Parts: sequence; structure tokens; C-alpha cells
Amino acid sequence: MDNDVTRILKAIKAGRGEATDELLPIVYHELRDLATKKLRNEAAGNTLQPTALVHEAYLRLIGSESDDWENRAHFFGAAAEAMRRILIDHARSKKSQKRGGESQPVSLEGLPEISLEKAEELIALDEALNELAAVDSTKADLVKLRFFVGLNMEESALALGISLRTAERNWAYAKAWLHRQVCRD
Repeated sequence: MDNDVTRILKAIKAGRGEATDELLPIVYHELRDLATKKLRNEAAGNTLQPTALVHEAYLRLIGSESDDWENRAHFFGAAAEAMRRILIDHARSKKSQKRGGESQPVSLEGLPEISLEKAEELIALDEALNELAAVDSTKADLVKLRFFVGLNMEESALALGISLRTAERNWAYAKAWLHRQVCRD
């Protein structure tokens, strides 16, 4: 299956547009499982469905100009980033509405109802994660895979091409670093 994903990604990179039709059936269930794991950790009352999150992330990935994924790990890293941005965008729109923002974003089917407190926490995490990425992109990518996609430590290490022990050390460092950044505000 890994070879099939990599083969299809190379075909997409080579300009074979029809290859995108082959990709979704192969990665859909895995993306949906990852979204389900992530949403399992969300606050009670969350109405976001894994299917909606997967579809929006996939549309963003396929619709982007940067579809030059090298392999399966690279693709799933991009999927993690797309899911993170969807959740952050939604949190920002909720915060804007709370502060009287007049613009109405286009709603996506099944997006979660995020409380203001949860939205502020998510935005603070996103800002701290961007700062961490500037310092150490591998640690930031590990957080994205663990927190936003729901991969376990072994899956994250494999996706990043690092050892499990390195992933565990990076995870401990990243959690402490992010906690310090978020709590300083």
C-alpha cells in the first residue's frame, strides 16, 4: 500500500491529473481513522465529523499548487498541516464572531462548535507552534502529527523518518516548550 501511494503521488507530480482519482480511495480510510482519533480528544459537544474534516483537508491538498509530495510520509505530513489549518481557521472565525466580526465565513458541513475558551487555546497553540517551527521544524511537525492528526508515537516517528527514541525525546521537549510559550501569555 505504501508503494501504491508513492507511485500515485509520483504520477500526480508528473502531471497525470487522473491519478488524483486513484489516490483518494487508497488514503481515505487512513485519513478518516486519523481524523477520528484526533476528534476523540476534542471537547464534549463537538459536532465535527471525521468525514467532513477529511474531505476538506483532501480538497485543500489536491487543490493546492504544492502537490509535489515525495512519498506517503510527506503526503500525510501535508494532510496533518491541512487539518490543523482547518481547525485553526474555524477557531479564529468563532473568536471573531464573539468579538462582533461582521463577516460571515462560508460554513463547512459538520464543523465543530468550539467554545471561545477552546478557540483561544487553539489559536495560542497555533502561534506557539509557528514559533517552534521557526526554531525546529521537525519538533513542530511531530506535534502536528500527534496533536492534529492523532498519530501515535510510532506512526509519527515513521512518518518523519526518525527513530522512536528520537521522537520520544522531541515530543517531551516540544510539549515543555509549547507549554512554556502558551502559559507565558
